[in-house]
Amino acid sequence: MPGILEGKVVAITGAGRGIGREVALLCAREGAAVVVNDPGVAQAGDGGDTGPADATVADIRAAGGRAWANLASVADPLGAASIIEDAVQRFGRIDAVVNNAGILRDTIWHKMSHADWQAVIDVNLTGPFNVSKAATPYFREQGSGSFIHFTSTSGLIGNVGQANYSAAKLGLVALSQSIALDMARFGVRSNCIAPFAWSRMTASIPAETPEQKLRVERIQSMSADKIAPLVAFLASDRAAEVNNQIFAVRRNEIVLFNKPRPVRSMTKVEGWTAQAIADELVPAFRPNFARADEVSAHVFPYDPI
Repeated sequence: MPGILEGKVVAITGAGRGIGREVALLCAREGAAVVVNDPGVAQAGDGGDTGPADATVADIRAAGGRAWANLASVADPLGAASIIEDAVQRFGRIDAVVNNAGILRDTIWHKMSHADWQAVIDVNLTGPFNVSKAATPYFREQGSGSFIHFTSTSGLIGNVGQANYSAAKLGLVALSQSIALDMARFGVRSNCIAPFAWSRMTASIPAETPEQKLRVERIQSMSADKIAPLVAFLASDRAAEVNNQIFAVRRNEIVLFNKPRPVRSMTKVEGWTAQAIADELVPAFRPNFARADEVSAHVFPYDPI
């Protein structure tokens, strides 16, 4: 029986390790030709190594699949364009883009440098823009295509020490939504996935106290391969009606997030004063407020990943 991606060509960024690698392996098993993009940088974005991308390609080919390694940085517009050009030149077309590449430079907000802010934004937000932009002319011309962006609950609900990463990941949701609206008339869709899985992006989580050790143990039980089936589905023609959505995957559970929406309102005919807001509006709204340290548990009962 043909795989769900038979005849498709998928480009996956950050596909040398972790979630990206598992996505690449499954897409290939489902019949897709895969461009495996990974410059092999360290978690903070420095260095470079051809090994991760080459290893993923070798494993796909050994299993009878088709794959090509691309070592470009998504933060470079020309490098990002080369990912798509490799797909078209090597395999004849491009059907899906999986924006998975990411780096971390975690530090508490008031100590975050401009360099650490910019580096994370460049890879985690500008990178998906660059790769998606390069694929868009092909998608538009053929009247089909799927963008799959990896966001994070760190963006959806925030996380300590990750102002740069959180901003990039929530910005990626906004980018995806705008792409979905702009490209729907061309048959192109754009969706987001917030993955819960153990990878090097989560391996730096502290595990010193009993509570921290329990948290890490729980995350370690969520393997990266559990994320891949939803990606393969969203890249396929079976997902033609799924557009402008935000999903999460944790182990064997798939979650659909709602969009921000009003939860309560008050109107004052004569208009509001600052004092009236303090006296009337805030007490009325207070049951809908959540303290900053309660937001994660209130919105999603597992730690942000």
